[in-house]
Amino acid sequence: MEEALLSELVAHDEITNSFEFAQHLNKSHQELASAISSLSMDEFIIAEHREQLVPELTDKGKEFVREGSPEVIVYNYVLNNPGVSQAQIQTTLGEVGKFGFSQAMKNKWIGIDKETKLVNVTVDHVDDTVKLQLEAFQRNEEVKIDELRKRKLIDNVKRSYFVIRKGPNFAPHRQKPEAELTYDMVRTGNWKTTTFKEYNFNAKGKYPAGGHLHPLLKVRAQVRNILLDMGFEEMPTNTFVVSSFWNFDALFQPQAHPARDAHDTFFIKSPEFANDFEDDYRQRVQEVHERGGYESIGFRYKWSIDDARKNVLRTHTTANSSKMLYKLAQNGFKPKKYFSIDRVFRNETLDATHLAEFHQIEGVVADRNIGLADLIGIIAEFFRRMGITDIKFKPAYNPYTEPSMEIFGYHPILKKWTEIGNSGVFRPEMLRPMGLPEDVNVLGWGLSLERPTMIQYSIGNIRDLFGSKLELSGIQSNPICRFKTDE
Repeated sequence: MEEALLSELVAHDEITNSFEFAQHLNKSHQELASAISSLSMDEFIIAEHREQLVPELTDKGKEFVREGSPEVIVYNYVLNNPGVSQAQIQTTLGEVGKFGFSQAMKNKWIGIDKETKLVNVTVDHVDDTVKLQLEAFQRNEEVKIDELRKRKLIDNVKRSYFVIRKGPNFAPHRQKPEAELTYDMVRTGNWKTTTFKEYNFNAKGKYPAGGHLHPLLKVRAQVRNILLDMGFEEMPTNTFVVSSFWNFDALFQPQAHPARDAHDTFFIKSPEFANDFEDDYRQRVQEVHERGGYESIGFRYKWSIDDARKNVLRTHTTANSSKMLYKLAQNGFKPKKYFSIDRVFRNETLDATHLAEFHQIEGVVADRNIGLADLIGIIAEFFRRMGITDIKFKPAYNPYTEPSMEIFGYHPILKKWTEIGNSGVFRPEMLRPMGLPEDVNVLGWGLSLERPTMIQYSIGNIRDLFGSKLELSGIQSNPICRFKTDE
């Protein structure tokens, strides 16, 4: 296309109408316009934009070319169906029959019998002169278009085109300048005769788009600050893969518990097993599972070390809390308040409020003379500082806490109470094998990070917050996270 355009300018110095030139090349004007734009940028040519009103076929005119004029369609129908009624013609042919009947009558191609009121043809043959004229018009032949305009088969339209002249860098053939110096140019010496593209050292580069914090990260930062202000110390949680011993057994969760089934837990194939616990502690855990202790009868089953050694993707960060509590017991007990915020994994069915991979806020308080009332107060204060005051507690069962409570928050978008956490007082069967003193109680809770974030940001579906359905534009435009409290 570029070669044809440059050759035309060599021969005639100017192209007065790019649209007509495109027709001459049997190409679309859009294709030619692309070549004109490229050559203009390198100043091979100068293109002046122009507009003109030109007659073109309307949609109705194009339909006449395809199907024939309505009067001819009606004539052919009557010719093939002599003695037909006017109503039958219009019923069968619709709008074409309505307009074609009037025109055919005007042309005296058909007539109506006065007695029977039936329609018959009055001439043996007709030519579709309207269609022939439209086809001639399409071939750019001279036709009388006034009658065609009246029938709205041709109308004036605005057409854009270019007047093209030679530019300051005009050449019969275009050779694009090279953008960079290559090894082959240096090796062969071709760089000496190569035309290089000029560098514009004053051009500003594209401004780099800065990173944007995800809503979860914003809420996480606020939650972390709240817990630090409440006197909590952050736990290390950099292990996604843990043994079943720390994830389940150390928490006094029986090996036949449904949560330990493959339908609820992701098991690791390689490495399949771990041995990350001390043997004397393992024996105490096995003893309390099989026979009980500390006023408990245990679970009365044969505990399996092979099940305990199986590696899993941690189902809760309590697996890390159990390690921290065990370490606390070994080094001489001191009252502690721990927290962590990190990712956990469960083999969940995905829906508006559940994911297979999500974040958990874990809190643990170990001290003397504390109980359920302290736990309720700590959780209520934590959510108050988050600006969520509409919460409820519901009795629940956990293998490693007694008493246990589920925590519910009211979701303003879903218009229902949504579970946002679980909590309880850790059982002696979990704590005493670790070596913690008998007068020490431990309060623990696990809260979802996603669900409070959904409440804060009025998000109705958790998959719109975290996962493949997340809109990147939403990360860029989401507001600053600021918890509204009474303070």
